[in-house]
Amino acid sequence: MEDALMVAAIVFAGVLVVGGAVLAIVASRRRIIRQRLQGPTLARPSAEKAGEHPLLSVLNRIGMTVSGGASSRTLAERLAHAGYFGRSAPGVYLGLKLLLLVAGLAGAAVLLAPTSLTMPLKSVMVAAAGLLLFFAPNVVVELRWRHRREEIRRHFPDAIDLLEICISAGMGLDMAWNLVVQEVRYIGQGLRDEMALTDLEVHLGVPRMIAIKHMAERTGIQEISSLATMMVQTERFGTSIADALRTFADAMREDRSLRAQEAAEKTAVKLTFPLVVFIFPAVIVVLVGPAAIRLAEMIRFS
Repeated sequence: MEDALMVAAIVFAGVLVVGGAVLAIVASRRRIIRQRLQGPTLARPSAEKAGEHPLLSVLNRIGMTVSGGASSRTLAERLAHAGYFGRSAPGVYLGLKLLLLVAGLAGAAVLLAPTSLTMPLKSVMVAAAGLLLFFAPNVVVELRWRHRREEIRRHFPDAIDLLEICISAGMGLDMAWNLVVQEVRYIGQGLRDEMALTDLEVHLGVPRMIAIKHMAERTGIQEISSLATMMVQTERFGTSIADALRTFADAMREDRSLRAQEAAEKTAVKLTFPLVVFIFPAVIVVLVGPAAIRLAEMIRFS
């Protein structure tokens, strides 16, 4: 009886979430129809016009409903660091977390209901399944941000070298930046997107130094922020930007070399667990096994 009540409660919660999403879609379509009947307006284009997938639109509405129509700046910055720049990214993120929570609770309840486990154990396992799926987007965003950050940090010194070479050859900073954006696409998509977005901001009227600071905020990489500070000081004191970029690139290459050495030194520590768990038992069996078998035979026949 308790199992049936738990399954019914979970299914009821899932129906409420799905029903709310359907009602939100219907209300949105009705609002779009009313806007069209009222004539042309300057309202924000719908998700279909903007090319947004209907599922993402539903998740965005659910997330905005849960968060009260506003998302925290910290969440938006963390998603931007992972490469999700859309205005609806926080809403989609929160909606996906809620949907996975309900799916985890309902799925675990349905799977565990026929078993002979006790009710407290079933409740704990259902809650664990729901929380596991609830925090899965956090893990995905964190892993994507780390991968993107390491990719940009790995290729950024090469981009600075190319920028310094172009400026030393007589190009202006804007033209050299455009050339680097075109060439860097062959080595890193993330760095190319960030530099292209920075170049777009400059073309829209944002000062170059402010655009580079925005790039540092989007990526969360300290080296890019240091580049913006270095350019500001170079412009203020009238020093050669080519010499400053050359020194900056040398420092970044040295830092990259130190990080590679640090990662190599950590390898021995990381290999300790697989050695102890997987390799040492096999070695012991191979070395001690024949002697143990012979000793057992000697003891049996003695």
